[in-house]
Amino acid sequence: MAEHLPPQEHLPSQDAPLRDWTDGHVERWQPVLPDLDPVIEAAVTRMWRLTRHLGRVREQGVADYGLHKHEFDTLHVLAGRGGHAAPSDLRADLNLAPASVTGRLETLERRGFVLRTPSTEDRRKVDIVLTEAGRAAWHEALDVVGREERRLLGVLSEEERHTLSELLRKVMLAQEQGG
Repeated sequence: MAEHLPPQEHLPSQDAPLRDWTDGHVERWQPVLPDLDPVIEAAVTRMWRLTRHLGRVREQGVADYGLHKHEFDTLHVLAGRGGHAAPSDLRADLNLAPASVTGRLETLERRGFVLRTPSTEDRRKVDIVLTEAGRAAWHEALDVVGREERRLLGVLSEEERHTLSELLRKVMLAQEQGG
């Protein structure tokens, strides 16, 4: 049986840009909101959808390695501080109440992912140290996200990735400086 092909006029042109979900989204909203800037709407929607996708990949990757998101976040912050930090530093980095950080650290210590050691600066305090098991769990979960980030941004040339990063920096500077 011959394969049924759509009429030639319905085939996408080889010169036409590929369309994604956001293109249809913008087209649906333009008649509803006539003042909508389609370029801004498209950029914001794509950033939002990409962020949601990477968040889902991260959560699944974390779960695949037996971690809860909050455990991964704590290990991530600790690893980013060279594997050694005071609880108050972790509390500030994670923007949490002291009791919340204490609970996280107790759980991670029971799992063998962190150790509490006497502070070298003040014996009344403790330092948190990332163990090899904690570093391995964090790194394995992180690798899942890294692979997806490389897959997605790998469609861009090195120059395009640099340009994207610089453009996003400009946007973030506006956000960080407020109104």
